[in-house]
Amino acid sequence: MKTRPSSLDDAREFLASKRIAVVGLSRRENDFSRMVLRELVRRGHDVVPVHPALKEAEGRTCYARVQDVRPPPDAALIMTPPAITEQIVRDCAEAGVSRVWLHRGVGPGAASEAAIAFCAAKGIRLVRDLCPFMALPDASFAHRLHGFFRRGFAGHGAAPARAP
Repeated sequence: MKTRPSSLDDAREFLASKRIAVVGLSRRENDFSRMVLRELVRRGHDVVPVHPALKEAEGRTCYARVQDVRPPPDAALIMTPPAITEQIVRDCAEAGVSRVWLHRGVGPGAASEAAIAFCAAKGIRLVRDLCPFMALPDASFAHRLHGFFRRGFAGHGAAPARAP
């Protein structure tokens, strides 16, 4: 199943969620995932870090699994290796999360064909092949340019996996 990247409209709809789990947050404070978490917090989101080996990140309680988060998040930004992403989207479905973003910046990103297919089968609204910084209303020129090229030249084929 080859799909196109998600649109910026899909990404901005995801970013309208108030409570967002960031799954796969790094232990390293200077990691990109930490920058994303800090920026979402700065913009007023209630961000919940999820990582099985952390108790706290950026002054926030960190949860081992999405199902452990109370109250549950509205959405989940997944920044894990593709090999474990399918299990993470299954965890999101079990937790009642209806919006998932499979992060992709430089490199392969979090998406796997199995995770994409699972989201489609369960009606989970999916954003993929984008970085959150590309979708922010006042993104820097570099992030907007990166998004333009990512959307313009990445996977051609069927429409993006998205529930009605």
